[in-house]
Amino acid sequence: MTTQAKTTTVRFVTGRGHFAPGLRLRVPAHRASSATLAGAYPFLAAQALDTGVYVGTDALTGALFCFDPWTHYASGLLTNPNVLLAGVIGQGKSALAKSLAVRSIATGRRVYVPGDPKGEWAVVAEAVGGVVVRLGPGLTTRLNPLDAGTGDAAARHGLRLHLLAALAETTLRRDVRAVEHGALDAALTLAEATLDPTIPDVVDALIHPDERAAVADGTSARVRAEDGRDLAHGLRRLVRGDLAGMFDGPSTQVLDASAPMVVLDLSALGSDDDALTLAMTCASAWLEGALRAPGGGQRWIIYDEAWRVLRSVPLIRRMQAQWKLSRAYGIANLLVLHRLSDLDAVGNAGSQARMIAEGLLADCSTRVIYRQESDQLAATAAALGLGQTERDLLPALPRGTGLWKLANRSWVVHHRMHPEELTVFDTDAAMRDDARQQPLR
Repeated sequence: MTTQAKTTTVRFVTGRGHFAPGLRLRVPAHRASSATLAGAYPFLAAQALDTGVYVGTDALTGALFCFDPWTHYASGLLTNPNVLLAGVIGQGKSALAKSLAVRSIATGRRVYVPGDPKGEWAVVAEAVGGVVVRLGPGLTTRLNPLDAGTGDAAARHGLRLHLLAALAETTLRRDVRAVEHGALDAALTLAEATLDPTIPDVVDALIHPDERAAVADGTSARVRAEDGRDLAHGLRRLVRGDLAGMFDGPSTQVLDASAPMVVLDLSALGSDDDALTLAMTCASAWLEGALRAPGGGQRWIIYDEAWRVLRSVPLIRRMQAQWKLSRAYGIANLLVLHRLSDLDAVGNAGSQARMIAEGLLADCSTRVIYRQESDQLAATAAALGLGQTERDLLPALPRGTGLWKLANRSWVVHHRMHPEELTVFDTDAAMRDDARQQPLR
């Protein structure tokens, strides 16, 4: 596109603060592309975001770029506080997520990381005086996922029932059938006769149902036990299987709601995706008790390495409910992916699971995209509503620079970090020769 500069009238300001007619300047016509003239036409740049937590500098204007989902939601810039962060490995996504978390703590926010599969967030939590809960075979920490927090008995029962169904669906790799759901409900009701029910209590109630309750429901204890037989075997994995000792008794860790950061370190589980999914499902339920507590304040919930989480349909269903209630809870969810094709692991296009996962992306008003490979551009642009210019920019983004898209506005931002932050946030130090380190700036 080309354009031509025109003759213009300049108006000067008088000493009293009023405009007065000025001289007509006659400048020779000049024809150039809009890309060239953009440098002389400042209104082509998006308005500076200078409220919130400091992130870095605008690559186009050099202005400060700040971000805070609660502030921008209150101003009407965002329709929800949730954030998507995507980019290929090694471009600085994790450093940005950790930077946002730590700098937000300085403004009074708190941070929860409901699953850290690589153990990278523990050092961050320790640096800010937070709490690290380490879960894994042979470790002493145990969480009771049936700790349902506050609320009346009916509400706690419903939350526990949804959790148990999600765990069963994960271990059985199928949906819970209607008769199984009835057996699970009855077993949980029996287990809740104790003050603090646990998963072993529910498994025992599935194997040995209450006869009187079964008859009241128009069945028998024998039939009900048969209905819940597969559920008992599925949940048994958390009692006597590879996850034994982590979620099969009263909690040994009390969540400190005043802690600036709480990280659930799951690195001891290794690369077992099933174990990680079950652990994150249990741990997220434990954390949700704190989220529902009144007066908890505004909190980040950060899902790093989310491509592993999205493989579990029951877990993304739980995440969907949390996304929808983000404003009611006062939380901002941060979902960190490598690329949008990670959704292919959820299900085929048009499937219910895929639609739920895509709904999570749609419910993220803020999209931060770091460099993407050329073969990912079409899918990324379609999923995130990027324009042609934004799409063409993605494969050329340098390390530590991202395209920030909020509503209908976009910025290209250089993430800036202090050298002391680098020692805590930079996860690539082991891959570089110390003499040649090129940290993110």
